Amino acid sequence: MQILRVLLTVLVLILALAGCASSESNGSAQDEQTSAKKQANNSQSKGEKRDSKQSDANLLEKIKAEGKIRIGTEGTYRPYTFHDNAGKLTGFDVEISEEIAKRLGVSAEFMETQWDGMFAGLDAKRFDIIVNQVGIRPDREKKYDFSHPYSVSAGSLVVHKDNETVKSFNDVKGLKAGQSLTSNWTDIAREHGAEIVATDGFNQAIELLANKRIDVTINDGLSILDYLQQHPDAPVKIVAKHEEQSKSGVTFRKGNRDLVEAVNKALDEMKADGTYQKISEKWFGTDVSN
Repeated sequence: MQILRVLLTVLVLILALAGCASSESNGSAQDEQTSAKKQANNSQSKGEKRDSKQSDANLLEKIKAEGKIRIGTEGTYRPYTFHDNAGKLTGFDVEISEEIAKRLGVSAEFMETQWDGMFAGLDAKRFDIIVNQVGIRPDREKKYDFSHPYSVSAGSLVVHKDNETVKSFNDVKGLKAGQSLTSNWTDIAREHGAEIVATDGFNQAIELLANKRIDVTINDGLSILDYLQQHPDAPVKIVAKHEEQSKSGVTFRKGNRDLVEAVNKALDEMKADGTYQKISEKWFGTDVSN
């Protein structure tokens, strides 16, 4: 009996050791499979990133293959980009965009969005370029590429017609200025000490000003002149023009050199053959390229 017990004990130990070895082997195999899956997923993720970068690097080719270029614009910023009485999107920037697209051999597809979401839309690749009077500034050039300037304008300070105290930009300190938060005109208001009241765009700022819910707004001079021409009874007036001019360019994500060069070529050709001047004269009665 004693010998039998010893044999049974040895057998149990052998089986236990075999089970542990099997468990370790299975665990090791599972770890290896998990590691392999992670490596595969990482490789796939890196591959997707490379594909994404590659597709953006060849954005011009993609645009030509699809036969369209997607353009981010507001659609509420007369006379640059707005809807006419028939509901059609039109304006100076719209016609410039359509001519650029034509010279690239594609059609223009406009993606309308509020100004403060414009750059996020470009970052997210909702559209390929922005054509919406985007001022070319050093801070923006760090993140985006720009075409040659296609329009030049100066900012104007607008107040309610009853306001007789604000005569210059220095007078806006401490006053409420209705502005789009990321606009270069907003920077001017901040520099002069104004309290910024966020608006969706130019039209809302003018509406708030007309109702005396804000004190001033600073915006594109040509756009304000057009508004006053269209609304001669509007209770607002221009009291000062800023000495610094803003140059606007077509805006691109970084890394699309071929597309930037193609757009610049289109703009240069438009100016050389008189097409740009015709569009500019139509909307402003003058050449706004310089």
